[in-house]
Amino acid sequence: MLASTTSLSAFAIDAMLPALPVIGQDFAVAQSNQLQWVITLFVIGSGAGQIVYGPLADRYGRRRILLLALVLYIVVTLWASFATSLSWLLVARVTQGIAISASSVVCRSVVRDLYSGNTMAKVMSLIFLVFLTTPILAPSIGQLLLLVTSWRGLFRVLALLGVLVTLWIFVRLPETLTPANRRPLSAVHLREAAYYVLTHPTSMLYTLAGALMFGSLIAFISTMPQIFEKGFHALHWMPFIFACCAGTMAVATFLNSKIVERVGVHRISHAALFFFIGITAIHSVLAYSGHESMLTFAICQSLTMGAFGLSMSNFGSIAMQPMGAMAGSAASIQGVLSTIGGGLVGSLIGHQWSGSVLFLPLGGLVCGVIALGCVLAAERAQLFVKRH
Repeated sequence: MLASTTSLSAFAIDAMLPALPVIGQDFAVAQSNQLQWVITLFVIGSGAGQIVYGPLADRYGRRRILLLALVLYIVVTLWASFATSLSWLLVARVTQGIAISASSVVCRSVVRDLYSGNTMAKVMSLIFLVFLTTPILAPSIGQLLLLVTSWRGLFRVLALLGVLVTLWIFVRLPETLTPANRRPLSAVHLREAAYYVLTHPTSMLYTLAGALMFGSLIAFISTMPQIFEKGFHALHWMPFIFACCAGTMAVATFLNSKIVERVGVHRISHAALFFFIGITAIHSVLAYSGHESMLTFAICQSLTMGAFGLSMSNFGSIAMQPMGAMAGSAASIQGVLSTIGGGLVGSLIGHQWSGSVLFLPLGGLVCGVIALGCVLAAERAQLFVKRH
């Protein structure tokens, strides 16, 4: 149920990818790079909204806040379907992201209410696994829907999915925050929570590492239509290759859920980070040397996404572990930093597109190296240690 809730945001991103060229034609967009904002602004909005929902969830409970946010998401999604200009659509996308950001904060808070340590990492991996199956199917579903409806119809389908998930939450989700653990909605509490999150080395450094990794993912997602339409001249292959990349990420996350309690969240995430750096370095060399093809791109990017799947969910679990009773506020602050930071990093990388694929693996390599520096600082250079 929680995975389906978080998957609403993934579907709102990935199902729109095949529609970006159509939206560009409808609104007479001259520069194709401008269409990346349809994805990036949604991501930034989904980060900005988290700062609000965390404290509210700590004060009023998880269930009530999530239901209110989902209703707002449904309304805004329908409003987006009536956009008559790109500016209107971009404003709607930001608002849509703000509304659905509650799913990330509240779901992580619910998990933290019930679990801790490696068990929490296992549950987060299972949620992340279902979340990652969405990118496998969403572009193909979006492409099929465009055969029978317009891009406006895609937004109405998103709204319908929101209605179904909202009904499921209303019927089945109990309140997991006990009255004793509810925290006052005050400036003092927010300041204390922010200070604790921002000054705790593990929380801050792993959140920054996650933001950098997330940025490389956003760059990949937002530039896929351009890469396949103008780089490989094979836009029809995009849903299939995108599904392959998302598939390796889902398999890696499933593997993580099976071994994390035995091997340890730190060992797995550290090894995955080194693999991520290695494969992006190899991919950068291939692209720079002129030997890039659609096949090499699919293989290298699939391996990169597999490494991402093993690292990202574990980074989030490590960052949340010290947060305890302030899980809602902590999840919101970490979510703001990682999502907005990732969106900005992804936008910076994506706008380097100029016809060559090199920008993507090279941007991922830089992100991976800086993330490694954050992890080294958090662990005081002691990597691959199984901690309790």
